[in-house]
Amino acid sequence: MRVLVTGGAGFIGAHIVTTLIERGHEAVVLDALLPDAHAVAPVLPDAELLIGDVRDAEEVRAALRGVDAVCHQAAMVGLGKDFADAPAYVSCNDLGTAVLLAAMAEAGVRRLVLAGSMVVYGEGRYECPSDGLVRPGPREVADLAAGRFEPHCPACGSELVPGLVDEDAPVDPRNVYATTKLTQEHLAAAWARSTDGRAVSLRYHNVYGPGMPRDTPYAGVASFFRSALARGEAPRVFEDGAQRRDFVHVRDVAAANAVALEAVGDRPAGAFAAYNTGSGEPHTIGEMAGALAAAHGGPAPVVTGEFRLGDVRHVTADSARLRAELGWLPRVGFAEGMAEFARADQRASADGPRPAEGDVRVL
Repeated sequence: MRVLVTGGAGFIGAHIVTTLIERGHEAVVLDALLPDAHAVAPVLPDAELLIGDVRDAEEVRAALRGVDAVCHQAAMVGLGKDFADAPAYVSCNDLGTAVLLAAMAEAGVRRLVLAGSMVVYGEGRYECPSDGLVRPGPREVADLAAGRFEPHCPACGSELVPGLVDEDAPVDPRNVYATTKLTQEHLAAAWARSTDGRAVSLRYHNVYGPGMPRDTPYAGVASFFRSALARGEAPRVFEDGAQRRDFVHVRDVAAANAVALEAVGDRPAGAFAAYNTGSGEPHTIGEMAGALAAAHGGPAPVVTGEFRLGDVRHVTADSARLRAELGWLPRVGFAEGMAEFARADQRASADGPRPAEGDVRVL
């Protein structure tokens, strides 16, 4: 199968390209090589690298020639700096997805795997001892400033017990990035219905591993901590460090994409499905920072009590559906993965990318 991987020179995309080639597929990469993620274009010796923007219809049409399926990873990620980033997020993520899907409809490409995100859920699953399953609203600034980080039952005010979120949970995006990721899914579902296409969204949980970008506000918390350690600084843990997340290794995410690409063609025409993609091992942010710092050799994390309004308290995945329906299993455990990541290289950002030698075309 010939697969176009948008954003395929990025952190997750490059691992997907490697996995696809290892499984006997042909990979074509379309990447804008934005300086937030790339100091230089990576060497992808067995893939064709096309330098172009997914928002440019002509460049996307050229990249789609001869393609059987698309793995759409190109996106602006992370919580960002502030709301001034909103136009850039909407442009990169939603306009880019719309341009890609329109070009796929025109080219007759009918198989899509989308990089989704757990952020579409907002807060995760909670149970109240008295009121059962509840959905707490956004946390109040006054509570966060006072160090009251845990959401409480909206009915009785009791403390809540966090649990695992499944794909049937209501969506509730609580920041700009989350909103754009949900919009991508809606666009993909509309495309599938109108073209008899087949689409899958993999809702990634906290992806980490070798090749994460460093020293950029547009990255995940694991990247922030690893960047601090590389500078000889202590990781700064916001709130009290007890926020629960599911940290999933990038090689496991790449394998999930490959499995989904191989299976998506067997789905009914017009179908869209979303799958949680997590390790199944919830850990706190503090535990992750501690494991990373210990494996790196320090310095130890510092819990600061700071907070960001767009953050949620707890969200962890139930990935049983992906395992049952597509046979995917994560292979890299938390301790092993963090020990590797503590020693792994990160990709630096730069003022502008330089194309690497090899099979590179600028569209």
